[in-house]
Amino acid sequence: MTGRRQPRNSRNGALRLDPFELSRYAPRVQLSPSRPLVVRPVWSHRAAAFAGRLAIGAIVGLPDSFRRALARTAALVAYGLGIRRRVTLDNLRHAFPELPEKERRRIAKGAYVNMAYAVMEGLSSARLSEDELAQAVVTDQWGLVQAAIDGGKGILVASAHFGGWELLGEVLARRGVKLHAVVRSLRGSVNEELIESRRKSGMQLIAPRGAVLSSVRALRHGAMVAMLIDQVLPADRGVFVPFFGRAACTTPALSMAAIGSGSPVFVLMSVREGDHLRLFIEGPIPIPDTGDRKRDILEHTAALTQVIEGFVRRHPEQWLWLHRRWKVQPATSSP
Repeated sequence: MTGRRQPRNSRNGALRLDPFELSRYAPRVQLSPSRPLVVRPVWSHRAAAFAGRLAIGAIVGLPDSFRRALARTAALVAYGLGIRRRVTLDNLRHAFPELPEKERRRIAKGAYVNMAYAVMEGLSSARLSEDELAQAVVTDQWGLVQAAIDGGKGILVASAHFGGWELLGEVLARRGVKLHAVVRSLRGSVNEELIESRRKSGMQLIAPRGAVLSSVRALRHGAMVAMLIDQVLPADRGVFVPFFGRAACTTPALSMAAIGSGSPVFVLMSVREGDHLRLFIEGPIPIPDTGDRKRDILEHTAALTQVIEGFVRRHPEQWLWLHRRWKVQPATSSP
């Protein structure tokens, strides 16, 4: 019988990761022959990037109250223009069928505003002093994480595009921990500035390709590895777990790194409370040990996703409903 070779256990019982197995979860780039690649002139790209940086710099330099007002206005304009509004409302109808349409629209508008706040916070977080950052994010549960860090085995953190996820990264980076974050490369001046802001905070960025092996290496050096696990993946690179009653294709990378390293896993979520964020911590989330590696990864990923769903249900206006989370569905077998 032929098939993909499974990783073997080492003599000390730790899981040995097979890079050929992990390559399933690396991103693939395909070009359609009917849609040739168009390369923009270098000078045009640089000019656009320069103009974008100037605009972002001007906005970031505004007082906080002005930035928030601008972000809120931009968010409501985007909603009014219908930018991804159909996707947002469709997601909310499936997630909360019992709610009246008026309430779902209120949640949708709140999600747009929260996203705008999160982006603005990410762009301006490097300018915050330590005192300003402490006022912006309440971290009274930090002792749970610090105790795990002091254990010396590294720590894995699962989170989501929820609340102030960008500002949360700044807080973690400034806590003195060696923070590594798995991030996707996105285009555009805003995304480039966000990436640069993360680097300036001291965060080490891990690319999705080879993320599990890179994470395990970082964990062995006592680092904290963070991943946002609420984005859809292609069916052949994810596992399907329940999220609001529907199968959602989710990255197994964090759970794979947990099994490969033995590091504790926590869920960290930043909830927006008025003019500040409050950090909530759940965990450690135990890793199943049934002897079936695939089943353990699936169950652990589902457990992490269930914790995240709980936060989203309590604060639905703070999650990124604009994302096509359920775009990929399991293939149905023919009768």
